[in-house]
Amino acid sequence: MNPLLISIYYYLKPLIPRSIQLAVRKSVVRRKRERFHHVWPIDESAGNPPENWRGWPDGKRFALVLTHDVDTEKGQAKCCELAKLEMRHGFRSSFNFVPRRYAVSPVLRNYLARNGFEVGVHGLYHDGNYFRSKDTFSRRAVLINQYLKEWGAVGFRSPCMFHNREWIHDLDVEYDASTFDTDPFEPQPDGVRTIFPFRVNGNSTRPGYVEIPYTLPQDFTLFILMREKNIDVWKRKLDWIAEKGGMALLNTHPDYMEFHGRTPGREEYPVRHYSELLEHIRSHFRDTYHPFLPKDLADWFHGNRKCTRA
Repeated sequence: MNPLLISIYYYLKPLIPRSIQLAVRKSVVRRKRERFHHVWPIDESAGNPPENWRGWPDGKRFALVLTHDVDTEKGQAKCCELAKLEMRHGFRSSFNFVPRRYAVSPVLRNYLARNGFEVGVHGLYHDGNYFRSKDTFSRRAVLINQYLKEWGAVGFRSPCMFHNREWIHDLDVEYDASTFDTDPFEPQPDGVRTIFPFRVNGNSTRPGYVEIPYTLPQDFTLFILMREKNIDVWKRKLDWIAEKGGMALLNTHPDYMEFHGRTPGREEYPVRHYSELLEHIRSHFRDTYHPFLPKDLADWFHGNRKCTRA
């Protein structure tokens, strides 16, 4: 999408009723889904391992990474329930917060850290202006770095998955998670076309970082825009990733999960979809995958520096 159009959209967005926003997006997604069926949810070209790839730790078949973007205060209020659900299934994940959109709870951050979860920074305001210009990004990077340091975080994900891998060098991070293998429904739809992490080499002032794209469709796309009634798309993509020996990285949002068995609202889906996926992973793949927190994946990958792509 043209940067000027993005700026205009986010300027006008508060004036457009949410129901109209969703209706327009659903219409666009329906058209695009047919147009891009050959590369979504699976782009076959993304399954090729990088040069010098030596496989996952302990000879595991594929890697699993669970992440959550907490877009709103409403989503933050659901994080403890989501973390407890994952712990019951034996999983841990990362939670990415937006520090200038709502007051991020230090009690919640400490709870997550004590229980083996990870905390990351999900931009500042959750708007589309991060990559409007280098000056804008550099100014915001100063504040983002402050939150990274305060929270002891080493990872960043841009709101709305806008990205510029060169500018990310301004951030004090071990990894960036603002890209995807294939997702034509994002406002910046240029996928990296790989289901493997890769290193983005540094420059004279920065050491470089690991890029970890999400490789399973986002929950908002599947259950809010496409109105899918089951997790078949997730299962199909997961089977393919396991076959290729890649990285299954999922990004979900507690904001849209309904936890209490009520009829989901217009922008909600039953949390049982996510719970069903976790149970499917445990039962269907058992000991064939290596679970990573994003920070641990980046740390491991730094020891495999020959596997580069950029």
